[in-house]
Amino acid sequence: MARSSRRSRRRGGNSAGLIVGAIALGLVSVAIIGAFGWLKYRASSTVAVDKASLCPVTGATSETAILLDVTDPISDTTALDLKNQFQQIVAEVPVGGAIDIYSLTEKEGEPERTFHGCNPGSGELADEWTSNPRLIQDRWEKGFQKPLEDIAGRLASGKAGDASPIMAGIQRINLEVFSSLPAGTPKTLFVASDMIEHTPAFSNYRDGVAYSKFQKSEARDKFRTSLDGVSVKILAFQRPNLKFSVEELAEFWREWITKNNGYFDGFIRLEGQR
Repeated sequence: MARSSRRSRRRGGNSAGLIVGAIALGLVSVAIIGAFGWLKYRASSTVAVDKASLCPVTGATSETAILLDVTDPISDTTALDLKNQFQQIVAEVPVGGAIDIYSLTEKEGEPERTFHGCNPGSGELADEWTSNPRLIQDRWEKGFQKPLEDIAGRLASGKAGDASPIMAGIQRINLEVFSSLPAGTPKTLFVASDMIEHTPAFSNYRDGVAYSKFQKSEARDKFRTSLDGVSVKILAFQRPNLKFSVEELAEFWREWITKNNGYFDGFIRLEGQR
């Protein structure tokens, strides 16, 4: 009987070992499947981007537009201040957010778009489990950072022109960039200029900064544009010997922006003077 009992216990022990082994193997299998599923989910949640613009194929998450007035040269001090402001603006563009840069020309309604692209995120933000951080860093530097650094380096290279159609430039950017965006997309416009409108329809040089006079001009309807949901911030170059104060000029533009349903986010006087 004792021998039979020992064999019985041995068989029981073997069975218990098989059960424990089977459970352990099952848990390992579940862990492997779970890890594979997690990696697959992380990879699928990575947003695909357009190769040319680096923008998400589903659309940019925000839009930042910059209008640079190069119709007149600016001082080295102003250019340096503007470069610092520009770099700060670019640094605050979120991953997936678009940035469009326009240069104002003396041709009414024909600003030149010099950059369009999205922040794809640097390699530091890349998920090393599902992507190649080095490749992403290279894409960010060549497609986003470097072109914007080149633009920042040319900010002082303005050329004197016969006109400064700022309102027409804002109107064009609004129609090309902001108007087609889905509702709720954050929209920001920066205007770097002396903010002296000068066109045949209306000129601050000729007509001053009384908004009541502007309302009676051809420019009121000609340059009307719906800035719904657009936050507008002005980076102003200082010009000497004007017939009106900077404060009066700022108020003129505050009224024009709000009358066109935009949000006036401030009038910053850059350092230096022409």
